[in-house]
Amino acid sequence: MFNGLIETCGTVAALQPIPAGFRILVATALAPELALGESVAVNGVCLTVVQTESPDGRVDGKAVFHAEISPETARVTGLGTLQAGSVVNLERSMRADARVGGHFVQGHVDSTGRIDAVRHEADFHWVTIAFPSALAPLFVRKGSVAVDGISLTVAELAGAQFDVQIVPFTWEHTNLRHLDVGATVNLECDIIGKYVVRALEVGEFARPRLDREEHDG
Repeated sequence: MFNGLIETCGTVAALQPIPAGFRILVATALAPELALGESVAVNGVCLTVVQTESPDGRVDGKAVFHAEISPETARVTGLGTLQAGSVVNLERSMRADARVGGHFVQGHVDSTGRIDAVRHEADFHWVTIAFPSALAPLFVRKGSVAVDGISLTVAELAGAQFDVQIVPFTWEHTNLRHLDVGATVNLECDIIGKYVVRALEVGEFARPRLDREEHDG
């Protein structure tokens, strides 16, 4: 579980094919603090640290950690589009004794979106993101969404697009400033909304059963 508050950015040092999927190597100042088996959100995707480099394996003065990406994860997220040199958002799993400053982010991406527009307004940036129409029930105006792992608020919503307003700190400390129009981003909708939609989907099946149980009781 994560907060959607990015700790730092890392740089993809290499992508290595493995028998199933590929291995991603990320150079970051966080690497020395990571333990094997620890969960790290990379652009909002929960990955497991499988190796850390020795000091000799540093890239541009930063240590490196390795994670493995399955074919399915590469298919449903934007990780499969990364290249060496790509800037990625990083967040370690949340602590039970810490404040939740963003919202609950699982690191389970629902789909990818596309940046359709970026515009400036004073010191802020507006970003318009297109999403698959199947996700429409999971978006609400002023609701939460994780974009490449960043906890953001849906400021405007129209059709299959939503707008987010990015404050200067977030713009400077995440990968958003490196992305161009047309770039792919990972989207994770608010978990509360998912449960509400699911309850409505199965409600017609659950209601008769509950009625029978009440009658039998």
